[in-house]
Amino acid sequence: MAATSPQTTATVATATLSLFEQRLLDEYQRDLPLSPAPFAEIGRQLGVGEDDVLAALNRLQKAGLIARVGATVRPHQAGYSTLAAMAVPPERLDEVAALVGGFAEVNHNYEREHRFNLWFVVVAADRAEVDAVVRAIEARSGLVVLDLPLIESFRLDLGFSLPWHSSRSTSD
Repeated sequence: MAATSPQTTATVATATLSLFEQRLLDEYQRDLPLSPAPFAEIGRQLGVGEDDVLAALNRLQKAGLIARVGATVRPHQAGYSTLAAMAVPPERLDEVAALVGGFAEVNHNYEREHRFNLWFVVVAADRAEVDAVVRAIEARSGLVVLDLPLIESFRLDLGFSLPWHSSRSTSD
């Protein structure tokens, strides 16, 4: 699970999260069970049902305490991806962001405070398909796409210790 910053979590979590939710966030940042029913397995390990786990994850995501639940795959092991950026005139930013986000191969895009103010990731089966998407975005937007393919990968462990270990809630 990808969680928000420790500061945000610390502020909200200690006041509103049950022990079950705290354990769910803390113990399953890595190594989700590899099984046909991973959420049922998590529930079994935490003493609740699969529906309880799914409801809690939905609530935590809606509250902004987790960004997503899913696998992280080593780059280029299941397809190909590239980071891309565009210098979009401010008055066209919403229009171009919607255009870029409309491609199924674009998994997210975001604004940055920089001359290259729209960034996104293109994911496809292979490099040729990524190139085709980049060319299509350029053709439809009339703007140049800066393609920043991965040259060297680094493995970062994005899990972190959560702040409530010594002050866990007593309610479930």
